Amino acid sequence: MTFDQILFYVFSFWFIAASLAMIFSRNAAKAVLFLILAFFSAASIWILLEAEFLAITLILVYVGAVMVLFLFVIKMLNIDKSTLRAKFAGYLPLGLIVAAIIATEMALVLGANQFGLEVMAAPARHAADYSNITVLALQLYTDYVYPFELAAVLLLIAIIAAITLVHRNEGNRKTQNIAEQVSVKAKDRVRLVSITTPNKEGK
Repeated sequence: MTFDQILFYVFSFWFIAASLAMIFSRNAAKAVLFLILAFFSAASIWILLEAEFLAITLILVYVGAVMVLFLFVIKMLNIDKSTLRAKFAGYLPLGLIVAAIIATEMALVLGANQFGLEVMAAPARHAADYSNITVLALQLYTDYVYPFELAAVLLLIAIIAAITLVHRNEGNRKTQNIAEQVSVKAKDRVRLVSITTPNKEGK
């Protein structure tokens, strides 16, 4: 067994362990930390596959930004734990069935018959001047430019929809009238009051 294989099994173990710990953790903050560990383990596996750009992107984008946002959202939500447990118990049978179906599909698709070393050889080592960013950009902006643009449009629609849902209640919005702010005059906003100082006798 080579050193790369040992690292692969170590990172895979921590990836699976962190994923299971995140699923079964009852503390939301601990679940987020376990998910960060899973992201780091997945990024380490990608580095072994010489996909450094994807690994750095996973760490910077998901761990550095998305997970922080998730943690703030989880802590800001006021969740009733008793109601959450009751809903979880009600959806548990359906969740187990769906989980079993997903696990079966993943075992059939990701099995050794499709991705074993006998079917797909190990990735070849590249030279020192090899840039996976260049290869990824060539593939993304040539062969997959239309799906890439479609994904950008869908994300733009999602952003607009989220902003619309946040501001759907017109009664709670505070808007400003630019014309009134520009045309305002000092005499309409400032009122000078003459205050007389009392004398020594208090009059």
